[in-house]
Amino acid sequence: MEEKMTSKRRAELRGMANRLEPLFHVGKSGVTPAVIAQTNEVFNTRELIKIKVLLESAPEKPREIAEKIAAETGSQVVQVIGGSIILYKENPDIENGVVKKKKAPEKKKSGIGKGAKDFKKVYNAKKKREEERQAAERARYSRSRRRNFNGGYSK
Repeated sequence: MEEKMTSKRRAELRGMANRLEPLFHVGKSGVTPAVIAQTNEVFNTRELIKIKVLLESAPEKPREIAEKIAAETGSQVVQVIGGSIILYKENPDIENGVVKKKKAPEKKKSGIGKGAKDFKKVYNAKKKREEERQAAERARYSRSRRRNFNGGYSK
C-alpha cells in the first residue's frame, strides 16, 4: 500500500467520485477472488472507482470490505459512506483520466510516396463529380426555364 494521502487530496478525490457510478456490487459472497480480479482489471484503465456493497446481504461491514479490497489490490480507501466504497490507486499510464497510448515507431518516408498519388486521384475524382453535378444542374435549370416561358418543351 502507498503512503498516506493528505486530507486535501482525499477531498479532491471525493469530489471527483460524486459523478462516478458504481462499477460492481459486493453481495452475500463478500470479497471473493473474482471481486479482487475485477477490481485489479478496472484499475488498469481508471484510478478512481466506486463499489457498492449490498448492506442487507453482505457478510461484513462496508469498512471491512473496503480494507480487504484495498489491501489485496494495493489501493487506498478514499471514503466509505453507507454502502458505497471509493478506492484510489495511482496509475502512471493514466493522464487526466485517459489511458496513455504507446506511440508506434515512425516509418521512414522517402520522397513523394504513394500518398501524393492517392491524393491526386481522390482530388481529381471529386473535381470530376462536382463538374458532372453542375452540368446536370444547368441542364435541369435550362429545361425548366424553357417550359415556363415557352408554354412547353421546345428545342
